[in-house]
Amino acid sequence: MARIDDLPPLREVIARHGLSARKSLGQNFLLDLNLTAKIARAAGDLTQADVLEIGPGPGGLTRGLLASGARHVVAVEKDARCLPALHEIAEAAPGRLTVIEGDALSVDLAGHLTPPVKIAANLPYNIGTELLVRWLTPPDWPPFWDSLTLMFQREVAERIVARPGEKHWGRLAILAQWRCEARIVLDLPPQAFTPPPKVSSSVVHLTALPAPRYPADPAILSRVVAAGFNQRRKMLRASLRGIAPDIEDHLAEAGIDPTDRAERIDLDRFCALARSLAR
Repeated sequence: MARIDDLPPLREVIARHGLSARKSLGQNFLLDLNLTAKIARAAGDLTQADVLEIGPGPGGLTRGLLASGARHVVAVEKDARCLPALHEIAEAAPGRLTVIEGDALSVDLAGHLTPPVKIAANLPYNIGTELLVRWLTPPDWPPFWDSLTLMFQREVAERIVARPGEKHWGRLAILAQWRCEARIVLDLPPQAFTPPPKVSSSVVHLTALPAPRYPADPAILSRVVAAGFNQRRKMLRASLRGIAPDIEDHLAEAGIDPTDRAERIDLDRFCALARSLAR
């Protein structure tokens, strides 16, 4: 029986199974197994965890996760062409890889994962941000996962880790940093991928906090942040007027100058504003 280390090079696997990357599926394959091993290591100790991988493609990162000792990997793949290559990996790691054919936005994974759970993926670019927002905004917190180690376009990664006053500070940074520690752990140039995308990529590692950094109602906070950044060049007293007619009183209570813009407001004060509106 083949072992993970005995599997053929990914380029050979792609050629044998005819796995040309499809733009419609947001596919850019990462073939360098040294890089996929780095991403797997960035996810931390996997030996006692189930790992959820979205969009494994021909299985480069899948191999890295298994080689790093992941207890069990659940890989969700929409492209049926990739399934034979993934099943070859499953045969080389008996009982440690479950391959699920389906759309990650709709498939139910509850019965396939045993806590603790870590998510690690080179996310398809066309659904990456939507998946991240879903994972950051579950009905209950803490979530079903302990950490996320995810590949994004560089600009999306910068939006996740941005700080107040920076041009990328916005809704995504607030959603991520309210409930997580977030940092960029690896940068990759376009030529690392097949085919090369037009932009650089980065791997972001997010660790779930036991509780949000500051108390706030999630729905109200999300609404305030969305309204503030949807019209980010407007003063907050104008962009938030649709939320409450006496918005200037709430802004003052939260320690926010009504003439400020959303990009200058830190997480603490956004949460304070959400609490004021809740009252």
